[in-house]
Amino acid sequence: MKYLCLVYLDEKRLDELPDEDCVDFDSGIRKSGQCLASEALQSVQTATTVRIRNGKLSVTDGPFAETKEQLAGFYLVDAKDLNEAIQLASKIPPARVGSIEVRPVRELSV
Repeated sequence: MKYLCLVYLDEKRLDELPDEDCVDFDSGIRKSGQCLASEALQSVQTATTVRIRNGKLSVTDGPFAETKEQLAGFYLVDAKDLNEAIQLASKIPPARVGSIEVRPVRELSV
């Protein structure tokens, strides 16, 4: 089953996590075959939020909400169940200073 592990942390704390730790984790989980995709994201200052309300386009610079933690990246993993996905998420280095949201991927039906 596919799970998306969303990495949240206060961008001010990024310096506490050496890129090397994240690269090492990423390499290991890719070699195991459990990582389907992963990416780090640029600063929240580069975000653009798009909304359609009453048929009209609204584009706003920055994130959609003021929060202390921002979405910093993600891992799309293949795990046998939620427990295994949680175990994988617990090893993602930013879990030490932020949080990892684990969500099952919902298959769209057509």
